[in-house]
Amino acid sequence: MDEELRSVTERLRAESGGTRAYERLVATGDQDELAAVLTEPGQPLWARELAAFRLGLAGDRRAFESLVLLLNHRDPPRCASAAYALARLGDPRTARAAAALATNELRVAYALHPVRLLVELRAPESVPALITTLRRRLRPHDPYRRVALACVEGLGALGDARAAPVLNEALAHPVLAEAAVRALAQIPKQR
Repeated sequence: MDEELRSVTERLRAESGGTRAYERLVATGDQDELAAVLTEPGQPLWARELAAFRLGLAGDRRAFESLVLLLNHRDPPRCASAAYALARLGDPRTARAAAALATNELRVAYALHPVRLLVELRAPESVPALITTLRRRLRPHDPYRRVALACVEGLGALGDARAAPVLNEALAHPVLAEAAVRALAQIPKQR
């Protein structure tokens, strides 16, 4: 069993109380049954998350909307599991959705996992979204340093020269300076 799947199933087993419904969702191989959980009224959040996660890992695009909602959830473990499943789903809408979540100033407190997902996807939307998000985090007294740090590290990992100006700006922020130096070192020099 995949380590992330094991972690999700253990967390959701505890959340569900180990009910018969939980055991059925973990054991089923029927993707239609899992997809039905996403649309049936009255389903608990743990059941929707488990169904969406399993469908995402299976590449079933019916999970997309549910996974995007979970990616923007206030509970970090739900965001992390959604990001993991979305990265494996293979839906072409994923990068655009992650970029929209990462750059949404009203939801910036929950942008960490969308930022990390954009880095993993390496999509055309990734670098522009990370630049936008980081530039906004460089304001004085911005409370979202973890998001800023994830942007700096992600831009370094992506190695795109378009990120150099904002990474140079990040050098002036003590919390980000060391990571910005490393990120700039990963960007190929222009000739």
